[in-house]
Amino acid sequence: MIPQLFFIYFAFAITGLSLLVVTRKNPVHSVLWMLLLFFHIASLYLFLNAEFMAAMQVIVYAGGILVLFLFVVLLMNLRDELRIGKYIGAGPTGFTFAAALLVVVIMSLRSFVAAPPGIYSIDLIKSETHAKILGKLMYTEFLYPFEITSLILLVAIIGAIVLAKRRLKT
Repeated sequence: MIPQLFFIYFAFAITGLSLLVVTRKNPVHSVLWMLLLFFHIASLYLFLNAEFMAAMQVIVYAGGILVLFLFVVLLMNLRDELRIGKYIGAGPTGFTFAAALLVVVIMSLRSFVAAPPGIYSIDLIKSETHAKILGKLMYTEFLYPFEITSLILLVAIIGAIVLAKRRLKT
């Protein structure tokens, strides 16, 4: 009963914090709510015995991505944006799309069936570490998607450098 209560708490907290992130008018407040959201997600990973994923959540997202968001927010001139009204008038359209998305999610949850257990049991994961098993999977079964992702990131880095160089020349 206690594990279900913890999971219910994390589910409602993550959902509520997600709503707070996207509905706050002040972007700095949104970033701070996002920090709390990332820590709740990391806590959920810890609850699910995925310590490596929890550490990566805190290091990569709370430590890296969030600091990047905060720097971008602080570098922007937000005085004009804060004077603009909260809603521009796309409420009915947004509500229609949200309702349609809710229907699709409910329909997909009805057809959800649990997959058969895989070869990675709890005992195997405990005998080897999470990081070791993740590394084996990433560099054996998922090598090509991993390499494709690295190439996409390389193209994005080169594109950002090219765009930054053009700006400096003009």
